[in-house]
Order: sequence, then C-alpha cells, then structure tokens
Amino acid sequence: MKKRCAPPTRNVVIASLVAGAVATGIVVAGTGRDDRPPPPAPGPAARTVLAEGPGAALSAGELSALIAAQEHRLAGKAGDHLSWAVLGSAYLAQGALLGDRTDFRRAEKALRRSLEALPGEKGNADAQVGMAALANARRDFASAKRWAESVRARSPEQWTAYPVLIDAYSGLGSYGAAARALHTLEELRPRTVQTLLRGSQVHRDNGRYEDAEALADEAVSRSGGRAERASALYRLGELAWERGEPGQAAAYFDTALQLEPGHHPSLAGRGRASAALGRTDDALRDYQAAIERAPMPEYALRAGELYESLGMPGEAGAHYEKVRRLAAKARKYGVSEELTLARYEADHGLADSAVRRLAQEWKRGHRSAHVSDALGWALHRAGRTKEGLKYLKRATTPGLRSALSLYHRGEIERSLGRDGPARRHLREALRLNPYFSPLLAPQAKRAVSVLGNPPPGGPADVEGEPWTTGGELTPEDGERSGDGDTAEDGERAGDGDTAEDGERAGDGDERSPRGRDEDASPGPRDSGSSRPRERDSRDAGDAGDAGDADDAGETREARGAGDDQPPATTTRGPSPAGG
Repeated sequence: MKKRCAPPTRNVVIASLVAGAVATGIVVAGTGRDDRPPPPAPGPAARTVLAEGPGAALSAGELSALIAAQEHRLAGKAGDHLSWAVLGSAYLAQGALLGDRTDFRRAEKALRRSLEALPGEKGNADAQVGMAALANARRDFASAKRWAESVRARSPEQWTAYPVLIDAYSGLGSYGAAARALHTLEELRPRTVQTLLRGSQVHRDNGRYEDAEALADEAVSRSGGRAERASALYRLGELAWERGEPGQAAAYFDTALQLEPGHHPSLAGRGRASAALGRTDDALRDYQAAIERAPMPEYALRAGELYESLGMPGEAGAHYEKVRRLAAKARKYGVSEELTLARYEADHGLADSAVRRLAQEWKRGHRSAHVSDALGWALHRAGRTKEGLKYLKRATTPGLRSALSLYHRGEIERSLGRDGPARRHLREALRLNPYFSPLLAPQAKRAVSVLGNPPPGGPADVEGEPWTTGGELTPEDGERSGDGDTAEDGERAGDGDTAEDGERAGDGDERSPRGRDEDASPGPRDSGSSRPRERDSRDAGDAGDAGDADDAGETREARGAGDDQPPATTTRGPSPAGG
C-alpha cells in the first residue's frame, strides 16, 4: 500500500486548532470586549498535551482554563464553529476526568452549535470527531462508528478520526477493523503518545501482551504532561493486573496517583490490587475515594463484591443498591451502563433481567468479548446453560484473555459434566490471574480441587491442532469494506474453535509449542516497539487445549446463530437472587 503523507497544513487537525484557539482566546480576553476579567491562561503543559491531539490527557486545572478561555471567546463570536468544537471537546474531557456526566450534555450542546455554524459535510470534521468521541464515552459505539466513518470517507488523511474509530470498533467487537484503523493511525501519526496507547489497546485485544506492554512503556517515556503520563502508567498497571501481578500493578497505580492524585481509574485499580494483596482496608478506602471522585457503577460493584467476600452483607447490599442508582443516573445523561448493570444482575440479582439487557446490547451491535462473556454467563445463570456456552466460546477464542471469562466458561462446562474442558479453563483462569475476583477466584480454586487430575492414560495427540483464522487482513481490505465489520465475523466468533472440538488432552497443562503470537490471526502489524515481541507464557499453547468431542457442532452453531441474532428473551420465570 502506498504510504500516506502527512495531512496538509490546510487540513488542520483539532489538536493544533485547540492549541491555537487557546492562544487566541487569551488574546481576545484582553481586548476589552466586556468588563469581565480575563480567564486564567493555561500553562505550557496544557499546550504541550493539546498538541498531541484529541483524547490527550489534561489535568483538571488545564481543562478549566481551556473551558474558561473558550467560553469567554464565544461570548463575542457565537458563530465561531471552531471555538464551539474546541469547547465541546474540552467539556467531554472534563466529564471523563471528573466522572461528571452533566459535562457530556454541555459537550453535546457545544458540538451541535459548531455543526450548526458549519455542517460536517462542508468541512467541520472537528465537531464530527468530537461527536464520535462523545458517543464512545456514552458507550454508543454504533453511533461513534457512523460519525467517525463519515469523517474518514471525506478526509481519509484526517488522523483525528482514527483513535475514535479504534475505540468504536473495539466496543462493537470488530477487532480486525480496529487493527486496520491502527495501521492507518501509525502511518499518519507515528510514535505519538496517543498512537502508542491505542496500539497497546489493540495489541492487548488481539492477545499480544508483550507488544501491548512495550507500547504502553514507550508511551510513558514519551509523555509530556503529568496527566498524560498518569494515563500511560494506568495502562501499564492494568496490563500487570491482567497477568496476575497485583504488586506490580499497585506500583504503577501509585506512581500515576502521585502525578494525578484524583485519577479515579488508578484509584479503583489500586483498590483492586490492594484487595488481592490482602490490604483490604486500603482497598476499601481507594474504592470509596474513586466513587466519590467519579460515581461510576463499576466501582460500586467492585466494592460491593469485596465487602461480600469479607462477610459484610450490609455494606455489600448498600453498594449493590448504589450500582442501580448510579446506572439510572447515568442513563439520564445518555450514558449506557447496561454491561455493568447486567453483570450485577447475573450474579446478585435477577439473571433473566441480565439476559434481557444484554440481548438488547447484542441487537445494537455491541458484540465485544466483554458482552459475549457477560451474555453467556447470564444465560447460564438463567438456566440456559448450553446456549450460554456458545457465547463463552466466542468470548474466549484467541485474542483478549480474561481470567473472568475463562472461569465463566469452565464453570459452565463443569455444570454440563464436561470435566476435561472445565478443568483446563478453570486452571487457565487461575494461572492467568489467581486474584481475578475476591468472590469467584476462591470458587475457581474449590472447583479445580473437586475436579482433581485427569484420569491416567489419555490419547496420544496431546497438542491438538493450531488455531487458524484465515490469514492476515490488509488495511486496504478494511477501507474497501467501509466499516470493517465483515472482518470480525470469523475472527472473534471462533475460526479457531476446531482446536477445542475434541477431548485430546483432557488437561490444559499439556501445552502446544506454538504460541498465538506466531499464528496467522488478524491483528495489528509489528508495532516497531523497542522491545522485541515475545510469546507470553500464559497465552502460548491454548491451541493445544482440547474440548469435548460433542462441542464441535455446538461451536459451529455459535459462529452462526449467535452472530446474527440475540438470544430469545422469553424466560422461564424469575431467577432467585444470586441467579
């Protein structure tokens, strides 16, 4: 493919527009248009971060200064589409930073004022990209995709469209399309912090954990401002947590919080790591601080489950009620918390309600590994276990490796009497992250103990067949297809299911010498990171794990029926509390 050139200076991206608008706003504030005092000027760190593009991290003070400057400017120029777009993006960033969803309404109002002043089809790409980012923040990934693809169709060199496209495709479960968007972003904006962090995200979603860590590490070294560095450190902390290293994760979160004391994702992350390390008082304090800083249902659910694991049902119940209340409040501002609410319902409420919620998400096109996992588990808890297994197979095909998803799949298989696959997936969950849940990890350990070791003697073929997904997809394929959805159909739903369609090994301890980083699965190209890409020992060899022989037909069903339609939501009556 012909290498793209950098976008021409005439096609100014929002980063330089924002930086210029800040400077212009300061000048206008002092011209005597009114009697108000001039707004505070953002410091050099803000200008440095803004130069990295939309989505670059800003501190609360920098955002406040930027918003004040833009509002002052717009008092005299109500038709300035650029300033409205900048103001909308700043409100969006502030809402995400402080967890204040009322800022999302302000962001939408400002961005729509920008589009009224200059419609998108006439060149207002900045407001359209802002609308796409707002839709992602509200977890309306289908709308985000439409906004961003509209910009890409008219201006394929507009680099600001690609980070939001990556987020939208990932939310929809279109991981191949996200990888192709990353290819383009890396050509247009190589080695910037935002590109590195998006690359880390895509590599993680495709199971390339060494590359994901290398890119996040490079993002830390290249970051300019304190808020930007804190965001990159948070990504490193999450990767450490996912590979079962809570001490290392806590260290990353600690450093991020030293830079940005109010960084609520790091507060919640440190709370989870502290709980795994046995520091429960510290964990509960961090969860409480995170909820106060950003009242998000996910944080309340984590805290509730920790309280429950400690034998404190009253406190757990109060936090579970808070999950419902915060989700309802978020809905008023257009933010979907259906996934978190469904996870709560499946384990602590009415599982049939969780199925209905997730079936609607599936119908909206939200088919990520996270939604597949939650839907499969909710179906199991609602008494529809064999149907649920189809979605868990989709969630645990090569790519993102989640200890929670592996536990869910193992428990479903155990309930169906498929001891070999159950033993393998439960053990893999505990190998990947033995602390994945204060409630469920102990249950996984007990289940593995009950299952015991596989019977002696077994088939000669202990390696199984390697995963195959049909070869590498090129960026041009995705561009011709428009939205990239077709690439996803055989990718997450289980082109690799044949490896698990026969009880060849009985136990996952027999590992294939071929790691997933060496297969032909679609994914991002070699990022060119300074650290060589290595096979992650926790991921290598899943190809060699074997499933029940009678899984084969069911897995093929999962690729078809599960992709095309949500599960029927006609239920068998309410499930008792706890599923």
